[in-house]
Amino acid sequence: MPLEHLQRLTSRHRTRSSNRQLGALLAFVAGAVNAGGFLAVQRYTSHMTGIISGIADDLAIGELRLALSALATLLSFVGGAACTTLLINWARRRQLQGKYALPLLVEALLLLGFGLVGAHLRGLPQLLVPTAVLLLCFIMGLQNAMVTKISQAEIRTTHMTGVVTDIGIELGRLLYWNRSSERNAVHRVQANRDRLGIHLLILSLFFVGGLAGALAFKHLGFSATLPFAFALILVASPPLWQDLRAARRHRTAPASPAAHE
Repeated sequence: MPLEHLQRLTSRHRTRSSNRQLGALLAFVAGAVNAGGFLAVQRYTSHMTGIISGIADDLAIGELRLALSALATLLSFVGGAACTTLLINWARRRQLQGKYALPLLVEALLLLGFGLVGAHLRGLPQLLVPTAVLLLCFIMGLQNAMVTKISQAEIRTTHMTGVVTDIGIELGRLLYWNRSSERNAVHRVQANRDRLGIHLLILSLFFVGGLAGALAFKHLGFSATLPFAFALILVASPPLWQDLRAARRHRTAPASPAAHE
């Protein structure tokens, strides 16, 4: 992948094209983490709707321990989203090139941590499962918030309910028959084919990523997280490297005469 293309994916200067390309990549990663994570801990960790419903169900039947466990996963997802916001705003205040790359780097390191947790705690499922679930929920919240902020809420990558709904809306518009030419001038129903295309792409890559993640975990175990983590590090590296070089030049630059007065 050319360096210029990598730089555009996570540059602080966003375009609609780079937003969609990054969203497509992260949909693939999210699908892989969600599906592979399910094989690891028997839980999906990206969609909070089911978790919130589960909390209500557990409270209704008196399962307070399960309700508290589900609440912890919800708070972990929220914490991941909050972490992204903190990182982006911290980097924005300092005018860093890598303000959107920072959350990706954190996600990559956490995926590596997930692989290490699984490798070392395989014989302790009572400790592995809760730790892994919280970690994966945090990762999903982190990623979803980052893509949401970059694309101004146009793209979501960790859950497909809204994506599938938007696909259905645009298909309904596409199939609608505008019979009256007089009324069409005012009330013409027209599908947004561009919007339909990006949502179909996101959905497809989430599915393909899920298939790849499930197969990788089936054959490689927890080390299946390594290629996904390294891919995120590769994407995040160019702007972060620019920031490191700029910081090094700033430290080594001679002080201005005014600084000695």
